[in-house]
Amino acid sequence: MRKLIAGNWKMNGLISSQAEIEALRGLTGEATCDIVVCPPFTLIDRAVERAKDSNLVIGAQDCHAQQSGAHTGDVSAEMLADIGARYVILGHSERRVSYGEDDEIVHAKAVAAHRAGLIAIVCVGETRHERDEGRAIEVVGEQLAESIPEGATGANLIIAYEPVWAIGTGLVPTNKQIEEVHAAIRHMLEEWLGDDGHSVKILYGGSVKASNAAAIFGLRNVDGALVGGASLKASEFAGIISAAF
Repeated sequence: MRKLIAGNWKMNGLISSQAEIEALRGLTGEATCDIVVCPPFTLIDRAVERAKDSNLVIGAQDCHAQQSGAHTGDVSAEMLADIGARYVILGHSERRVSYGEDDEIVHAKAVAAHRAGLIAIVCVGETRHERDEGRAIEVVGEQLAESIPEGATGANLIIAYEPVWAIGTGLVPTNKQIEEVHAAIRHMLEEWLGDDGHSVKILYGGSVKASNAAAIFGLRNVDGALVGGASLKASEFAGIISAAF
């Protein structure tokens, strides 16, 4: 399966940051993987314009479940599709923790993403406490079961396993731990979605960088990465992209 490397810029980036999009665009012609960048809402339309006529694809970091309405400060999936976004990250732990988003909300947003023709990158992952209790796979399984919408396929769904305790901390699970969770996710997807479960990409996220990317990408059922801080600079992101094979 062709690897996918997605960059999540989070709340970072000004107009001047478009230079990084330009630099990444130059890498896509020789890349052996798919490359997605998800900048903040304010930069999506500019990024889409900069990425034209290249293999670089632009996504978003969140969307509202409703198509329109009195939802001050929110952005719908249809609005994202309208300005050229093709992917949207949903259920990231920072949204779950900071805004109290539960699986029901993530599910509704995934339905909205599919309604608008976007590919949903649904994030799941356990906390350090849940890992220490030996409940990592149980927690991830519950998140998956409640978050994946009906009609999900390998064409409209991507799963990102991001252990909460590894995001932005520099900590990385062992290769065995990553493989165990990814194998469990694959098994559940195949059980629920049939043949489509085999084609859904499963990304790993959590302190991915150029120095550890190749080892992570070599693990079974790891189909790419969801990258945070290391995606902000094209020079650093390039090292991760080049590690995909």
